[in-house]
Amino acid sequence: MKTQLWLLISVISLALWACGTDIKDRKTSIEILDNNRHYWPVLAGQELDVVFYINNTGEYPLIIDEVITSCGCLYLSGKSTLDFVPKGETGVLRLSYDSQKNVGLAKHYITLYGNFVDGKTREAIFDVNVVPDALYTKDYEELYFEEQKSSGSIKSLVDGKENNKGYYIETSTDNDNTGN
Repeated sequence: MKTQLWLLISVISLALWACGTDIKDRKTSIEILDNNRHYWPVLAGQELDVVFYINNTGEYPLIIDEVITSCGCLYLSGKSTLDFVPKGETGVLRLSYDSQKNVGLAKHYITLYGNFVDGKTREAIFDVNVVPDALYTKDYEELYFEEQKSSGSIKSLVDGKENNKGYYIETSTDNDNTGN
């Protein structure tokens, strides 16, 4: 009876000890796809949806502890999936950018804190040129655009909004976009 009790205590102790390893202590590596991107210009006051895909290229799950943006005009969307990214999977970092607070070329850095291999932070980078609204009499095209916007045309549902046309990245070979 005593040996069974000691065996049971040993098995329970071993199970508790094995569960005690913190997954945050296991380091992993990531790749930020299309990092350092350049968005097409937007008008001041328009919102821009910024989405970064982050691949977990390491052996352990990726856990992002904190996301810090370089500007109050960026805020994290609730649809981001970076809390826990299994190995080999891709997480999504969704941000909304309010261009009302900037004019001209605005470069933004999103700093990620997590269980990275070297313990350092990673940055997702993008820039956009914010064009101020014209202070002159509007021409026909601008008036037409405002009318279409206010009438709720189906064209914008099919073609998308003009401020979310996408981005481009530089293709030079000396630019390392892996985040490692």
